[in-house]
Amino acid sequence: MVESMQEDEVYKKVSEYLTTQFQIPPEKITPQALLFKDLELDSIDALDWFAAMESQIGLPIIEKELKTIRTVEDVVNYVVRNLK
Repeated sequence: MVESMQEDEVYKKVSEYLTTQFQIPPEKITPQALLFKDLELDSIDALDWFAAMESQIGLPIIEKELKTIRTVEDVVNYVVRNLK
């Protein structure tokens, strides 16, 4: 169940999504990887990704918090924190 996802489960899902949707090699995806610099996402990619999470798993979009997301770990923490 989504509500009880642990950080490691969320990290795995985030990694899988980055690999399948953005063709990012799995070895580039680490908790500290910067979304825009290391993984070469752009702001449109990021917004599309969060919109997909909102519709697929009911993740609320909190604009103020989204502005602070920089790394894969930040995404994982955001998901865990906001799906409780």
